Amino acid sequence: MSQRSERRGIHVDQSELLCKKGCGYYGNAAWQGLCSKCWREEYQRARQRQIQEDWALAEKLQREEEAAYVSSHSSSQTQPPQSHSQHSLATFSKFEEKKTNEKTRKVTTVKKFFSPSSRTAPKKALVSRLRESHEGKTPSPSITRQSSIETDRVSRDFVEFLKTLQKPGREIHKQSRGFIESMGNKKDLSAEELSECVQDFYQGMSDRLLNHFKGSSEKVDRIMDQVEKYIMTRLYKSVFCPETSDDEKKDLATQHRIRALHWVTIQMLCVPVDEEIPEVSDSVVKAITDIIEMDSKRVPRDKLACITSCSKHIFNAIRVTKNEPASADDFLPTLIYIVLKANPPRLQSNIQYITRFCNPSRLMTGEDGYYFTNLCCAVAFIEKLDAQSLNLSPEDFERYMSGQASPRKQDDPAAWPQSGTRVNPALSQIHQNLKLLSSLEKRQQQVIEGAQSLQTELAEWQDSVAREVQEILERYPLEIKPRASAIDAENVENDRLPPPLQPQVFAG
Repeated sequence: MSQRSERRGIHVDQSELLCKKGCGYYGNAAWQGLCSKCWREEYQRARQRQIQEDWALAEKLQREEEAAYVSSHSSSQTQPPQSHSQHSLATFSKFEEKKTNEKTRKVTTVKKFFSPSSRTAPKKALVSRLRESHEGKTPSPSITRQSSIETDRVSRDFVEFLKTLQKPGREIHKQSRGFIESMGNKKDLSAEELSECVQDFYQGMSDRLLNHFKGSSEKVDRIMDQVEKYIMTRLYKSVFCPETSDDEKKDLATQHRIRALHWVTIQMLCVPVDEEIPEVSDSVVKAITDIIEMDSKRVPRDKLACITSCSKHIFNAIRVTKNEPASADDFLPTLIYIVLKANPPRLQSNIQYITRFCNPSRLMTGEDGYYFTNLCCAVAFIEKLDAQSLNLSPEDFERYMSGQASPRKQDDPAAWPQSGTRVNPALSQIHQNLKLLSSLEKRQQQVIEGAQSLQTELAEWQDSVAREVQEILERYPLEIKPRASAIDAENVENDRLPPPLQPQVFAG
């Protein structure tokens, strides 16, 4: 199971990450494997086809209605008594007219091609509004205050940035404010139509800036990053997981799917990571933190930055484990493992939000686009995960999914905490901390016993010194001799000595 040749369900050739049209840019599962440029072209063609089909249907219904009206009118002249039949036909005619009007109003949509029908969207929005009014739901004051503070800060930063551009800055600010105000009147549009509006604004703004700055793409990219940050911070509440989409339903399905796959181990995914190494474990925890933190960001570029940071921590964990640079074949399985362990909140909504409203140039090229494409592949793999992908028998896979058995318990229940099949790094860290606390407790007990032993030895030493001093004193008692006299005190013949010399003073 650990051999690379058996990793059939995880290995993805790098060519599969590129656009299916062969343009060389990165594709995206949300765009049916196309890059943003090719997807917009397909979107426009599909829209034109849908408009033509809707008009053809409307004309067909109109002709059928006219034919039915003529038939009913002629029958009413030949058979006056059949008033009930006329009433039924008139009712049917009104129904057909209403249906025709409904069809003609929706000629600008392409939901049949890219998304489910939006006929249930107004009903869903109405039910949501009624539920909120019934339950009295209001945004949390702290959340509203925090959102307002962030919006004001971004607005101030945007104005300060535009001041450096002088006249073009004023025009950019005017157009950005006008676009935000126009988007406030488009809340009933589908998610794809909202994305189309934002992408059209990006494209128009980018073209005008390229024309003004004479093709200075680096400066234009810097300006567009600020425009994206300003616009999407202001529009975040209305375009992230809109009511007209099924993003929330996909989020719940993905979360349930990841929870059901909690038993998947590192060995099954052939992940070249050893979490027993402290640096590797730290990188894994940071990668999980980054992918979870993505949901707290409001700007698509900031969400992409979280994905990029997570991916770099993954590459570092692989590099430390293998003592060599990580390869792309090792990266994708490890990313899948991180997603399974993290179970990021609103994962599908965040992916769709980035896909719809990020500056398309970021998703088509560069490391951000590469890492984001791999994340989409990881999510798609998780959704389609089966027994063959994990090199398991269908029976074992079903038992693990149903919770009837666990691969960890079958391996070695006693050694499970030390093995590489841990549930998550938190449990591993807890186990390591318990081991450390146990060793510290033993060392502390040894220190206490040593201190007590030293205290006993000091007391015994003090007693032994006192005994030795007492024995010496008893053996050699102290004798106090009389006070010593003068030097010539014992000289009996001192009277024969001459008198001491006396100083004499002579007068000069």
